[in-house]
Amino acid sequence: MRKQYRSHLVDEESLAEEPMGQFARWFRDAAEANVFEPNAMVVATASPDGRPSSRTVLLKQFDDRGFVFFTNYDSRKGRELAANPFVSLLFPWHPIARQVIVTGTASRIGRDETAAYFRSRPHGSQLGAWASEQSTVIGSRAELDRRYAELEARYPEGEQVPVPPQWGGIRVVPDAVEFWQGHENRLHDRLRYVLEDGKWRVERLCP
Repeated sequence: MRKQYRSHLVDEESLAEEPMGQFARWFRDAAEANVFEPNAMVVATASPDGRPSSRTVLLKQFDDRGFVFFTNYDSRKGRELAANPFVSLLFPWHPIARQVIVTGTASRIGRDETAAYFRSRPHGSQLGAWASEQSTVIGSRAELDRRYAELEARYPEGEQVPVPPQWGGIRVVPDAVEFWQGHENRLHDRLRYVLEDGKWRVERLCP
């Protein structure tokens, strides 16, 4: 189950000056290559005693300030990030033999930003954010469906759903971003932006 990667080499001269610009280029490439859900990323967190956990989450925004996703703050990842803000993101774009790996620090975004995004979500997703006490044990699927049905009756389509107080955005501010491009014979390109004294520098890693 081994595959030879055949792709163009990536050199330091071809990179953007800062990682968010380079991420925008590669994200566009992944979307144009029809990678399924190119905004899907693995979010890895850890508890204060070092126990790791990971899950796939959808990236919803990115700009010079960092990468934003939304979650229930009482979920496992929400609780772990509140206690230990260090986080890693992985974008696994397998069809184009690329990965982007981000390490950084997470913090909650403002409630105004959260509310603006929440209101842009489909009605059903808004109700789902209320129905699910994410990461908690529930007795059955029927109980979850019952919660949703009650909310659907309370807030029918067309009626504004309030933003759950325990739900909102997380922004990951990067301190390092690695761009990984697969090549033949496992001689992959690994170019990593590292933030030092407020400036980004690029280093090459052995594959």
